[in-house]
Amino acid sequence: MTRLFDMDGTLVDSTAGVVGAWEKFAQTYPGLDVTNILSSQLCPTCSTGISPFNESITGSHGVRAVENLAKYCNITDPAKLEVVLEFDIILVLFLLATKDEAARFDQAIIDSSRADGRKGIAALPGVRPIINELHPAKGFPHPRWAICTSATRAYASAALDIVGIDIPDVLITAEDVNKGKPSPDPYLLGASQCGVEPSRCLVIEDAPAGIRSGLAAGCKVVGLLTTHSRQQMEESQPHLLVPDMSSVTVKLHEDGVDVSIQLGVNGVRPGSLSPYN
Repeated sequence: MTRLFDMDGTLVDSTAGVVGAWEKFAQTYPGLDVTNILSSQLCPTCSTGISPFNESITGSHGVRAVENLAKYCNITDPAKLEVVLEFDIILVLFLLATKDEAARFDQAIIDSSRADGRKGIAALPGVRPIINELHPAKGFPHPRWAICTSATRAYASAALDIVGIDIPDVLITAEDVNKGKPSPDPYLLGASQCGVEPSRCLVIEDAPAGIRSGLAAGCKVVGLLTTHSRQQMEESQPHLLVPDMSSVTVKLHEDGVDVSIQLGVNGVRPGSLSPYN
């Protein structure tokens, strides 16, 4: 079974950089309501301890900026939508007026992620051993895993580099699909580029929009409690729900990848998920 991973909230936590970038941009754009954008509350069932406080923001997490701008900001001009940078961990929206500003915002995430004592962009629990095991199978002609993210390619590449994850040959980003999550397009494209049917793919996701995308594509889906409450995730109906990647182990072998998932801990809902390889 081929593995299709989301990125922010699944493999990496980039919250620190997002916070710093918005605070920096508030100096240029005084009308930007940073408090409203970044306000959050502790979520006892989330592995990161942080969950978006605002239902509309929660609903936008994991969705490309083009869809969110059209929905929340009433921006439909394609020329404007093309210069927007999007984030996948606490997805918030603001129109960046020029390509130079988009590039500046990109760099601000990286520069500010460790500023003022912030923890930086980091790999989430359980990620490194899984990526280390799968690393030999990251490339063509027969890739056995991929990353399918709503983030832009520039930001995804930078975030993966910071946490030491080599970019797999199959990296699906916001620019690669006409319709982003919760549409099935990102995971359908990921499966296609890996040369397998979606039914032979296991999607691992932290966001309701991503879960719906994987299910709509016909994949098996494991949900993670890293950024959303258990209730929010259960409403999306993943096949299985676990705290984070620490509950998942993989074993690469000549014929494929075996997956083992620890169930029944911390009140996590077991489900039906087979076969694993």
